[in-house]
This record gives sequence, structure tokens and C-alpha cells, in this order.
Amino acid sequence: MSKLKYWTLVTLDGTGDRKIKELENAKSFFAATFADLTNIDEVADTAIQQRLLELSRHPHPEQSLLAQRCLLCFISWLIEQACLNLARQFGDFHGFTERDLFAYVLDDDGSLQPSTGYQSFAREILQTFDPEKSLLTTWTSRKFKQHDELETFLLECGLYLVRDWAILNDTQPKQLPKILGEFHYLTPPEIDQAQKLLVAYHKIYRAERWQQLAKGSRGKCQPPTTQQLEQMAKFFEHKTIYRLSPENVLRQLQKLADKLRQYRIHVRGGFLPTESLDLNLKENYAYIDQLAAPNPGNMLADIDDEQAFLKLYKQQILTCLDSALDEVTKSRVNKLQKKDLDQANKFLLALQLFHCQRLSMSAIAKQLGLDAQYQVTRLLKLKEFRADVQHQTLAKLREAVKQLAKEYSTPERLANLDQQIIDALNEQITNLINQAEIEAVSMQNTVPMSNFSQRLCQKLNNNSLNS
Repeated sequence: MSKLKYWTLVTLDGTGDRKIKELENAKSFFAATFADLTNIDEVADTAIQQRLLELSRHPHPEQSLLAQRCLLCFISWLIEQACLNLARQFGDFHGFTERDLFAYVLDDDGSLQPSTGYQSFAREILQTFDPEKSLLTTWTSRKFKQHDELETFLLECGLYLVRDWAILNDTQPKQLPKILGEFHYLTPPEIDQAQKLLVAYHKIYRAERWQQLAKGSRGKCQPPTTQQLEQMAKFFEHKTIYRLSPENVLRQLQKLADKLRQYRIHVRGGFLPTESLDLNLKENYAYIDQLAAPNPGNMLADIDDEQAFLKLYKQQILTCLDSALDEVTKSRVNKLQKKDLDQANKFLLALQLFHCQRLSMSAIAKQLGLDAQYQVTRLLKLKEFRADVQHQTLAKLREAVKQLAKEYSTPERLANLDQQIIDALNEQITNLINQAEIEAVSMQNTVPMSNFSQRLCQKLNNNSLNS
């Protein structure tokens, strides 16, 4: 790693763009401090940092501050790299860039003296760093992942940076009926099976993890070993009538962790990622048609009932979507009004400009008097907004369709088809939200307006959301 990173600072300019700032005082101090080393580029960073840390505790204030400044410059590069890595791994899928992350963590202005009443993130990292317990690179990475505002932003993007195995470790089996039943709409037998699988996981994996922690091991939770999976499979088979292979145990644990992750994102205020991004609307209707096909295993008795049911079903989609749009938008406005009435008004206007007039984020920022387009992104939180509408629509549509289906089916058939109905509706609403996501990425007038935007604009243009 080039040593210039000890006297150049990664920071942001007035527009929020990344820039490199060379600090002459740090450069001169670094050159004087390591003048005895002719091959400085070959010296390990850990050795350089050790000497700078010793000098940062120097009784002479200027010596101490300059040594800290060199370390702070180096930390700024580590922070930038952490942002780049995160954006590279998850940015495309979750809809953020490294520039969005920079705004939260690159807040060091390069001053020698720390600002009164404010501590930059880099200074927080340096002040809490203990070289006897960790490396500076490791500590910076850990503090980066623990940054409160950054974590909130990532949750809003649907990203929860906790490993599957850690999520399973701190979830109690008694929590699953609420999470899987009320939130994911799983059936009681499915919930019971998930509980037994989680008990097996705790019995084998978590017990060994606790033993590791007791011995001082503080590393990340690693995937279960083949031996652990085999033990879980035997334990699970002993508690149920089902036999699972170790490979299937691993898959089922990952699916359970994914459902738990989605729930945690939701309760922390983030959006729910859609389960699929490539479903075709016609295929989804065909799936409903299949449920409605007139044979003994399905809910409808003849073709007339099938057509009547499908007609009413398609009407219910828009009715439930309207209701969900109304509730979610009003809920967002009410939350904003409690903090800032002007922000609530800007939110409604930004929604209208984006979905109805189809303006870009930068154009909306100008109309709202905001400095940058990322401020519009934070105000709208479109991914969270769409996901909340999706969840509300699905919940409403599920109840509406079950009531509707009672007119065309016996209770016994309806009970048997309950999970099929849920799966079909989830795919249908996922597709509807997917249309809105595609539209948002390519917001030009040549792209057809989605049902999502059409129904939302009807409400916004009629001022029905302001009441």
C-alpha cells in the first residue's frame, strides 16, 4: 500500500463528490518521522502505524496531533475501500452506490485540531482502537459495519449485514409462529417443522458456538460443518416423521434465515426485497387460472364459476392496491409531519413529480430547493415505499380472495388450497411491484406507466391523500 495514504485524505467536496486532499503538514511530519528509513515503501503498514501510535501519545501537543493526522488519513482510505466493497457486493441489487455511503462516513475535514462538539467517524475509530486487540484495518471494518446512520440507510435499502448463522443463533423457536405465521403466512405444519429444525440447529451448532466463545474465539459465525449437518439431520428425524439429508438441512436453514432476515429488515424500518424480479404477468394469471381449473382437485366447479371468480379476483387486486397505497402514503406523511411539516409536503410533491410527471431525481431536487439528488432519494425511500405497499396489498388481497373463494368452493377445498392461494397472490403482487421497479429505473415517457404509478397518481392528482 502506497505510503502517500498517510498524508492524503479521502474526503467530500461541497457537492458530495469524492476528492483527494493532500495535507502538507502531515506530509512533512511523515517524511521527518521516517527519514531514517530509506526503503519506506517496503516497510509494513503495521510497523508504521505502531510508531505513529506511539507518537500520538507524545506529551508535545503538535507531535501528537500530527501523528494522529497521519493515521486519520490512512483510515479515510480504509473507509473508502469499505464503501467500495459494499457497493460492489450489494449495490446493484439493493439500489445504492458508493457515493450514497460516502455521505455517512467520510466526514473528516482534515483539520489538525478536532472540532469542538463534533467528532468525525475517523477520529471515533482512532480513539477506540486498541493495537493490542486488533489491527487498524480490522477495527475500521468492524466500526464501519456498526455505524448507526449507515446501518439505518442500508436497512432502508433492504440490506441487513448479519450472517445467516448469527440470525439463527439469536432467534428463539417460540418467536417463529408470529414471524412465519403472521408475517410470512406459513401454515401451522410448516411452522412446526421450522421450529423443530431451529431447535436442532441450536442443539448442535449454537451449543458448539457458545463453547468457542467461552474459549475466547470471537470470529464470525461460519457455515455448519458436514458433521454438524449430519447431527442436525438425525436430531430432526428423531423429533419428526421427516428425514432430511445434510444438504437439505443446509438449504432449509438458509431459507429460514432468509425469512427471518426479511422480518428483521421490516421491523427495523427497511423494505422487503421482492422474491422474484423476472415474473411475467401473464404467467401469474395463468397460475391463478390453474387453481381455478374445473377438476376435482381445484376450488371451482365449472368454467362459468372460473370466469366469474377470475373477473372478481382481478378487480380485487386494484381495490387492495388502492387501499394499500392510501394507507402507506398517509402513514409516511403522518410520520414526516411529526418531525417537519415542510418535509411532509415535499414528500407528496416529490411523489407526484416522480411518478406522474416522471422527472429525474436531479430535476426534482431543483424544484424542491434541495442541494443534491441523494436528498430526494432519502426523502422518497422508494424501495421501502414500494415494499410496504406490496406487503399491505398482499395481506388485504389474501383476505379478500379467501372471502371471495368461499362462494365458489367448500371450506375443505379452501383449507387445502390455502398455501397455494398465498403463493399465487405473492407472485402476482411481486410482479406488480416489479413493474414499478422497472419503471423507476427507466423513468422516460417512452416507458409505459405501471399500474402502481397510475393508481398512485389518481390519488395524488385528486388530493385524496392530503385529507
